Amino acid sequence: YAKSLQNNIPRKESHMLSIAVCDDIPLECAQLAKQIRTLAEPAGLEVLLREFYTGEELLKSTESFDLLFLDIKMPGLNGMELARLLRRREETCLLIFVTAAPEYVFEAYDVEAFAYLVKPVTEKQLKNVLTRAAEKRRRESHEFLLISSQHLVRKIPLKDIVYMEARGRILTIHTLSDIIETYEQIGLMEKRLREKDFFRCHKGFLVNLRYVDTYDKTQIYTETKDTILLAKRRYDDFAMALMHYLKKEGGLA
Repeated sequence: YAKSLQNNIPRKESHMLSIAVCDDIPLECAQLAKQIRTLAEPAGLEVLLREFYTGEELLKSTESFDLLFLDIKMPGLNGMELARLLRRREETCLLIFVTAAPEYVFEAYDVEAFAYLVKPVTEKQLKNVLTRAAEKRRRESHEFLLISSQHLVRKIPLKDIVYMEARGRILTIHTLSDIIETYEQIGLMEKRLREKDFFRCHKGFLVNLRYVDTYDKTQIYTETKDTILLAKRRYDDFAMALMHYLKKEGGLA
């Protein structure tokens, strides 16, 4: 059976990012959009950028965005409420709060914000966020597993894998849209994915930390409404791994 993990190789070519900026003050919205466009080109980033002046307007949009720059204090639907609604619909979008209100930073953890920028935003801060976001998107788009299933070789992006479950010699891979079975030892898969934000939470389960919603002493509940066993002896290591992941991916500052 052909099974391999492709390593991430950063590319030099231009990378496309779909970005939305939402601020109820049109001038500030336009200024931030201009800053993003100005910084994107020398960084080798192509951007498709849309401006929204209300949370309701953005929520009604049928477009899908890589990055969402959200003000918090807006009339009607504020930025934090908007983020919660958007997170249900766009599980993988990167949420960046741009606000004059620093007191909401801890609430931003609840919606897995990628960054929290306090106005006025400096060029250095914005450039750092764009660079990290682009690198994260590149990494996600290039990493995948090649597995053999039902006499076919299948390519599965790591970002789509929620968890894996071992039953005897069969490894069942649960993705966002499919359930795939293959012959593989979960221990070998654990070694391959150790540096890719997967955690062996139980002898029979390997979970993608990005989809962990909540957990207790014996179970993990995912954003996809699945329940996974958590071994008591692995609880502390799991909690540490998840905190490390959240700090790395959240980037709140």
